[in-house]
Amino acid sequence: MTSIKIQPEHPRAESLRIREKLIEHYKEGVVASAGLIAHGRGEAFDYLLGEKTTKHALNAIKAAAAILLTAEKAVISVNGNTAALVAEEVVRLANVVKAKIEVNLFYRSLERELAIKELLEKAGAYEVLGIGEDASAKIPELGSERRRVDPRGILVADVVLVPLEDGDRTEALVKMGKKVIAIDLNPLSRTARKATITIVDNVVRAMPKLVEIAEKLKKQDVKKCNEILLNFDTKKNLAESITLIKEKLSKLAEKGKCLTLEDEKHEL
Repeated sequence: MTSIKIQPEHPRAESLRIREKLIEHYKEGVVASAGLIAHGRGEAFDYLLGEKTTKHALNAIKAAAAILLTAEKAVISVNGNTAALVAEEVVRLANVVKAKIEVNLFYRSLERELAIKELLEKAGAYEVLGIGEDASAKIPELGSERRRVDPRGILVADVVLVPLEDGDRTEALVKMGKKVIAIDLNPLSRTARKATITIVDNVVRAMPKLVEIAEKLKKQDVKKCNEILLNFDTKKNLAESITLIKEKLSKLAEKGKCLTLEDEKHEL
């Protein structure tokens, strides 16, 4: 239950609901205080993208589904924000692509890990890696607490889904020979530029869509997944997302005024 009453007709209603959800989970020990700041940064980019899943993001989601389905040891990395916003989708995706779920935190404490684990288990997860002493392995060349990983999970994974901005770890994982899927609203971040596949979208939209597409692709021949991956150009796709933001800003500047959300629906 949110602490404030959000009017459905409010133009920022969905954004406000997400904010309240994060605040609630912050109070419950799932989300770190820095996670609230990270969400605000992403929200700014989401506004520039029109608060919708673009065709470029959709292409990246299809490629992500394909690479997860063809992986041998896929792992979905989960932090506080991800658990708070899309725990059910994380579990559903893990079931569809046969991936493991691992908690990995920058601000690590056993209390937070257990709180996130409980949230994931309530969403249906039967196994959650990376809790406490289970995170006994280390990612080379990484100094933060995110270096601690489970030897049954991220350490031996060939594909890792990282649904948050995490440049240091993304770069380190790629150096280890792993393929990294990033969900990051900031197409300029190191995470976005270093990942194997970058989905420039809000995790609350990207994850349900990723589950949906993975379910459909799973019913098709593996050749379809290989075809999608062969035709996907990560750098080009990322550049197109940046161009989209540039074009939107240029259009706003030409009008000489800030459009309301309702105006944008008709203008952009």
